Amino acid sequence: MKVAFFVAHFPVLSEPFILNQIVGTIERGYEVDIYSLDGIPQDTSKLHPLVEQYHLMERTIYAPTRPNNELWRWVKGLSLLLINFHKNPSVCLQLLNTSRYVSQAKSLKMLYRALPFLKTKSYDIIHCQFSTLGVFGVWFRQLGLIEGKLISTFRGSDISKFLPKWGEQVYQELFQETDFFLANCEFFKDKAVALGCDADKIHVHGSGIDSNSFFFQERSYPHDGIIRIATTGRLVEKKGIEYVIKAVAQVIRKYPYIEYNIIGDGELKTHFEKLISELNLSQNVKLLGWKQQKEIVDILDKCHIFVAPSVTGKDGNQDAPVNTLKEAMAMGLPVISTRHGGIPELVEDGVSGFLVPERDAEAIAHKLTYLIEHPELWEKMGKAGRGRVEEKYDMNKLNDELVQIYQQMLYSSSPQQDLQHLPKELTAI
Repeated sequence: MKVAFFVAHFPVLSEPFILNQIVGTIERGYEVDIYSLDGIPQDTSKLHPLVEQYHLMERTIYAPTRPNNELWRWVKGLSLLLINFHKNPSVCLQLLNTSRYVSQAKSLKMLYRALPFLKTKSYDIIHCQFSTLGVFGVWFRQLGLIEGKLISTFRGSDISKFLPKWGEQVYQELFQETDFFLANCEFFKDKAVALGCDADKIHVHGSGIDSNSFFFQERSYPHDGIIRIATTGRLVEKKGIEYVIKAVAQVIRKYPYIEYNIIGDGELKTHFEKLISELNLSQNVKLLGWKQQKEIVDILDKCHIFVAPSVTGKDGNQDAPVNTLKEAMAMGLPVISTRHGGIPELVEDGVSGFLVPERDAEAIAHKLTYLIEHPELWEKMGKAGRGRVEEKYDMNKLNDELVQIYQQMLYSSSPQQDLQHLPKELTAI
């Protein structure tokens, strides 16, 4: 079986969920190509070890990077069009068709992303990671640029913040033309069905982690009295980190020996630095930047509580059950998260941790204080969290299910119906 993965950029350190599916497909003996439709990422200084282990850069086909500057974008784009015109003249002309592809033609995104396909590519499965890319998969197949069964995954931003900008009708052609859909949580599946996706063509398939890479340990009150808290995620609005910083400012009035480690980087770094300074938290809150998986594990090993305070962004952006939360739970950390998106499907309130309302620093402070004052709960919650991750989000089980979905797409007229007959350990996921 030949499988093509459509991604925006590859590799991206913050998207291990995509990397896990790619590697899982390779490990199960299938031929894989990766199409990075927006070119080479700006920063490849830090790569996940699996990228090198599986020589994934050698499997990746890069579309030309589209310049931000509009004038240079057109100069470069028209130059690329002239150079490649002989490969497929009729299609090259259609790539600039603004009446058909509207803004995607006007911005030349259609042109840049299509260039690797001017000589037709044939696959058994074309898996678009994010349904915003699935739209291009549909168009490329209609143009005869790629052949194969088309599968598209709803992961979060594509079914949340994308809609207010482009309207709720934006996926109607995708729903009609795509062979099968995945959603990484029930929350996003329900949203897709409400928008018009056929319920018989969509299946919930979570993002998995390798539990064996995250060793469980029982958490207990530290001998040095320093409570170490952690958050892993991009420094963007949707991750809600600002509210934990404000919560820590409240908690240290009673419990001054707190260390809050923020692992990640992003556009709000300067804002957070200013906030930390204004709240006199420089001794308590540490912005650690991006870390490799092993470095993250080393940090979490020393921590006692994990916080994932996701919020709905002003642009409508929402999260599925985030992998960083699964990793922390797999390591035995009691967690605090929010009633947001698909997160309640992962965290059972009062069992593996606590759920609080979005953007509520006071509620986070209350639950942090409660956990600090009740360390006897840490071990019980940690064990419950580990069990939940192993039951629902084990990467190997999920990758077994994924390739079965691929096979059923090739040999069955009703993949969703056939999924009801998967082995019990897979349908329980």
